Amino acid sequence: MKYQQKIKRILASLDQNDQILKAVALRIDNEALHHAKQFDEEQIFEKNKTFLDGLPIAVKDIIDLQNYPTVSGSKTRLQNPPATIDASVIKNLKAAGAIPVVKTQTVEFAIGGWGTNYTLGTPSNPWNTEMPYAPGGSSSGTGVLVGAGIVPAGLGTDTGGSIRIPASFCGCVGLKTSIGSVSRTGVTPLSETLDTIGPMTQSVEMAAQMFQVMQGPDIKDKTTYGYRHQNVLRDLKKGISGMRLGVLNVDEMPHLSTEVLDCFNDAIDVLRDLGASLVPFSLPKSLDYYETCNMIISAVEGYATYQAIVEDINSELASPNRARLKRGKDITAHEFKSTMRMRDLDHIEMEIAMDLLDAIVLPTTPITAPPISEVDESSFIMSQHTRVANFLSMTGLSVPMKLASSGMPTGLQILGRQFNDGLVLRIGHAYETARGKITNPYF
Repeated sequence: MKYQQKIKRILASLDQNDQILKAVALRIDNEALHHAKQFDEEQIFEKNKTFLDGLPIAVKDIIDLQNYPTVSGSKTRLQNPPATIDASVIKNLKAAGAIPVVKTQTVEFAIGGWGTNYTLGTPSNPWNTEMPYAPGGSSSGTGVLVGAGIVPAGLGTDTGGSIRIPASFCGCVGLKTSIGSVSRTGVTPLSETLDTIGPMTQSVEMAAQMFQVMQGPDIKDKTTYGYRHQNVLRDLKKGISGMRLGVLNVDEMPHLSTEVLDCFNDAIDVLRDLGASLVPFSLPKSLDYYETCNMIISAVEGYATYQAIVEDINSELASPNRARLKRGKDITAHEFKSTMRMRDLDHIEMEIAMDLLDAIVLPTTPITAPPISEVDESSFIMSQHTRVANFLSMTGLSVPMKLASSGMPTGLQILGRQFNDGLVLRIGHAYETARGKITNPYF
């Protein structure tokens, strides 16, 4: 009965704590228990041992689960019919033995980095329950449940940092996969150019295990055509001795807080002690430049997808999200095409800059999670360090650093070239192991 007991413990924890955390979009208790019962029955006969072995996962509610509606954090989709098939990534995970247990809250249409949702409710960061703190977004609900230790793993999506920001704010691992490695079929789109799907987990090894089965080509997602499978587990535990890691210069991170810098310096010492060479690194262009380019693309493509809802003054789209999407209306075709052309050149420029490096390291977010009451919806400070990876098709991993002086989590971001997901996971695993355990908040 071990699988059913595991699921029942999670469901009981959700019953007990979600009034505080507000991370649940939809409960799927019966299906989760049904699958757990099947695993228990198969274990009796010692057959069909699966790779993920009944791993309970949370699913961001922009990802289709068969027989359940995908609301995408929006009142405009509350009447959506149930999905008729699973998203491709869900099919892969289920086939490997994962058990979806809950659909999680998200920023409306996944456009927003603070994690706020003004129409369906904002999840609360699990690391401070005295008052509501921002969870980070847009994969807010998954970040909260994994960061709280209630669910061991889950799925998020990342267009400008939407996995890595909540991973940093909520104290869990988050992998922004290389675009083209994981199919996006069955996922509510924001930006065809930038959208990626990735795992959010309590350990780097678990993220690697999930990615191992999530990846692969899909005829319905052209970005995955010709994708060659990566064995990210083979070298995961081989360490980082002899690697060259570029450390982003502090003066290129103008919004970096003192407490996050302290955690980052400590992380750099750990990486050095592991045998890596730490090399000062300057980006070819500023973080502000990459952030602006990323926002131009996501705004134009987002507006193209949701124009009807944005322009309908009677639609129940939240004001901040309407404003973000509407920016795409005012961006000229010339500006958009110029940005896309520069993206190709900037990609080459970054490859040249990283020529002698294995990866780049910098804090995932320049600040820790603020109280929700202090969130400025016009500010994009939380995504200033993350958008470069999406714009340049890089892979990026956020791993918890030590807690900041305020007691809130911080994240070490490891950026690698496209399809070097295994390498950033290897670096993250080495760091995580040497860093030692960080205890999840008790729920």
